[in-house]
Amino acid sequence: MYTEMMRKIVAAIPLPVLAIGPDERILAANVAALALFGPGVEGRHHLLALRQPALQSAIAAALGEGETGTARHVIPGPSQDIIYRVTVAPAEGHAILTFEDVTEAEQMGQMRRDFVANVSHELRTPLTALLGFIETLKGAARDDPAARARFLEIMEREAGRMNRLISDLLHLSKVEADERVRPTERVDLAALIGSSVNSLRPLADGAGVRLEITGEAGPLMMPGDADQITQVLVNLIENGVKYGGAGGVVTLHVAREALPRGPGLRIDVIDRGEGIDPVHIPRLTERFYRVDGHRSREKGGTGLGLAIVKHILHRHRGRIRIESERGKGSVFSVIFPET
Repeated sequence: MYTEMMRKIVAAIPLPVLAIGPDERILAANVAALALFGPGVEGRHHLLALRQPALQSAIAAALGEGETGTARHVIPGPSQDIIYRVTVAPAEGHAILTFEDVTEAEQMGQMRRDFVANVSHELRTPLTALLGFIETLKGAARDDPAARARFLEIMEREAGRMNRLISDLLHLSKVEADERVRPTERVDLAALIGSSVNSLRPLADGAGVRLEITGEAGPLMMPGDADQITQVLVNLIENGVKYGGAGGVVTLHVAREALPRGPGLRIDVIDRGEGIDPVHIPRLTERFYRVDGHRSREKGGTGLGLAIVKHILHRHRGRIRIESERGKGSVFSVIFPET
């Protein structure tokens, strides 16, 4: 009678639950637990199904001393581990194990820790340089005009780097805050492309790069946030000029593309530079991920540009596609729904 009642209680709980009897065998498992551990788990000794030492200790404490405890249970996966927080509670000589999936929470916690560590690292380098040069200017270089001018130039560059980083962090924070709010205003994508190219012509001319626009002519109307779409275009064009401009030309090709939910507009930013090793492509939109960290910093990159692009595209229900081959340049494509 008691066993049957235990089975009914376990079956009613939506989380994966196991009930372990006084004989240390698994007495009952609900549907969610059977999906997790397999249909043959009932009747087996818990040591055969739950092999992790911390969890076994918690079970022993619940059965032997009547103590409630918690432990982690990790199930290896093909791409990532699945992590459960297991609450082990005593119940009339039995142990009730409740499994709560905390994989996403742990991943978010790790992402926050990595983010803080990356920001600290990115800020520490220019700040250390500034403090070092200030100390030198107050001492040995106080009366050396040539050294003072050189140090001030470096200090200006490092301060600008910190300013760009903070600006990108603020942009990223704002974009993430608005990510779930769909834009309702209709904008002309062709006009935004034209204004973005015009604003970056001085940068391109200084690098000896020609910017060209090909494909569909405007107007190309679509729902969007004009400032954010401009930010996407400027970021991709700047990257093309800085890292792929060795070929002398960066092309923006505009085309229509059929999407699952209707017509779409695609902008290909094509460079003829040295290209990117395909191993890096899946991670390019991660925060602070750089193919060549030293080169990126030298060119003023913060490592956040493509992360900002990704979040803006999410808000617009768009996506980014990156194709590249070493020695043959790169194509960064952004695709927006037209309706």
